[in-house]
Amino acid sequence: MERYDPLEPPDPEEWTAMDELERIRLVEEYHQRARIRLPNAAAHAMFHAAVENQIALGDETPVKRTVERLMAEGLDRHDAIYAVGSALAGHIYDLLRQGDAAPRADPNPPYYAALDKLTAEEWRRSR
Repeated sequence: MERYDPLEPPDPEEWTAMDELERIRLVEEYHQRARIRLPNAAAHAMFHAAVENQIALGDETPVKRTVERLMAEGLDRHDAIYAVGSALAGHIYDLLRQGDAAPRADPNPPYYAALDKLTAEEWRRSR
């Protein structure tokens, strides 16, 4: 894979076969080519790549299904990834804030619950 475009889903096998830093680099390059200004391009690219990684897992997580639902609600694929990435960032922030009090078991149920509640309308309002 030489170029990334968030409007076109990458082949999951090709995406996951790449090194994580390469995935992040491709995401950063896309945003540079598209002249999308971001407050923190590196952090944005990391979350963006993490969401693509979760989409590549297919039905193992609700992420792919959530992106598809958000697109059916009117978001383009890039905005749907951005919406899910924001939920992921919020979840990670909450886990970090909890520190040692964070759950030792599966930490993902609150993230998955947030994805279930996420709507395109809510996302548009939050921007």
